[in-house]
Amino acid sequence: MQKNKKSNKKGLVVLAVITVVVLVVLGKFFFGVLKLSPVVFQYFTNNSIQLKQTNQRVTVLLLGIGGGTHDGPNLTDTIIFASIDPKTKNITLVSIPRDLWSSDLQAKVNTAYAFGEEKKKGEGIPLARSVMEKIVGQKINYVVRIDFDGFVKAVDLLGGLDITVDQTLDDYEYPIEGKEDDPCGHKQEELAALATVSSQLEAFPCRYEHIHFDKGLQHMDGKMALEYVRSRHALGNEGSDFARSKRQEKVITSAKEKFFSTETLLNPSKVVNLYTVLSQSIDTDIKQDEFDDFIRLSQAMKSAKIHSSVIDTGDEQEKRQGLLVHPEQAGDYNNQWVLIPKAGNGNFSEIQKYIDCEIKVGSCTTSPTPSTSQKQK
Repeated sequence: MQKNKKSNKKGLVVLAVITVVVLVVLGKFFFGVLKLSPVVFQYFTNNSIQLKQTNQRVTVLLLGIGGGTHDGPNLTDTIIFASIDPKTKNITLVSIPRDLWSSDLQAKVNTAYAFGEEKKKGEGIPLARSVMEKIVGQKINYVVRIDFDGFVKAVDLLGGLDITVDQTLDDYEYPIEGKEDDPCGHKQEELAALATVSSQLEAFPCRYEHIHFDKGLQHMDGKMALEYVRSRHALGNEGSDFARSKRQEKVITSAKEKFFSTETLLNPSKVVNLYTVLSQSIDTDIKQDEFDDFIRLSQAMKSAKIHSSVIDTGDEQEKRQGLLVHPEQAGDYNNQWVLIPKAGNGNFSEIQKYIDCEIKVGSCTTSPTPSTSQKQK
C-alpha cells in the first residue's frame, strides 16, 4: 500500500490529531492564564509528559461528525488512528474508511459513536474505542470527536487557509445540508425503489450540488475547506478515499501552521475565541489535568517525521495494493454498500499486521488485491 510520506520538514508536521486537540488545549491554556488556573501552573513547573502510553507511544483516535442538521449528525465521516512516539519523534497516521463493516455492530464502523450516544449520552467514545481497537489491533489511549461546524467556524476565525490543490476537483454529488431526504418531487411509493438505483444523482438531483476546485494555490474559507476534505464523489482519482485522506492532511497541516503563527498566538482574544468555538464542538476523554501534557507533546513533535496511509481497496492503475474489498452479496450487509477485509468478513488480521508494521518500521507492503472472483463475500 502506498503511503504519502513526509519527513524532516520543520514546523510542518504536528500530528493531525494533536492539531485538533491543541486548538482546544491552547485555548484553555490562554484562558487559564487570565484566571491563573492550575493548568498554567503545571505547564510552567512540570517539564515531563505524563500521558497514557502503550509501548512508549501515545495513540489517539480522531473522529469527525457532520453534526447540526446533517443527515445522521453523529455518524463519523472521518476516522483517523494516530500513533505518536515522543522519543523517536515519529508519527503514524492511518485513515479508516467509514464504510468498513463491523460484524460486532452489524453496521458500518461510522455508526459506532452514534450508536453509543443514542444508547446513553457519553457512551459514544467508549463504543467507538472498543470497535476500532478490534479493527486496528492497537490500544487507543485517547479519543477526540469534532463537529465539522466547529471546524468551519475555527477556519473562519483563523482568516481562512491557503491550500495547494494538486489536481482540479469536480464533484457533482456533494450533499446539500438539510436536503438529504428530500423526495425531489417523487411520490412516496416510488422512494423505496429509487433508494437502491445505481445513480442517486439521477434519482434525486435536488439533494446534490456541484463543487469545483481549480488546480493550484487556493485561499479557502471554512465552508470551502470542509467541502474540499469531505468530497467523496469527485471525478477521477480524486474520488478515492486515498485522495480524500491526502486532502484532509493538507487542510489539517495548513490549519496547524495558521494557528501556530505569531499572528494568532500573539492575539489572546483570537485564541480564546477559537477555544470557545471548538470547546462547543468537541467531545473527548482527555482529562483537564492532561491539557498541559498535550501542549508539551505538540511542541515536542513540531520537527517530527510523519507518514500517513489509508486502509482501502488499492488502485490497479497506480499499482497500489489494498487491504479491503467490496463484497458482492449486499444482502448480508443490510443491503448497504460496504467494505470488508480482503482476508474475509470480520478478519482484521492482515490490517492489524500492516498497521503494526507501519508503526514500527514504515513503508510496509501488502499482498496483491484479489481478482473479482476471489473477493470475499
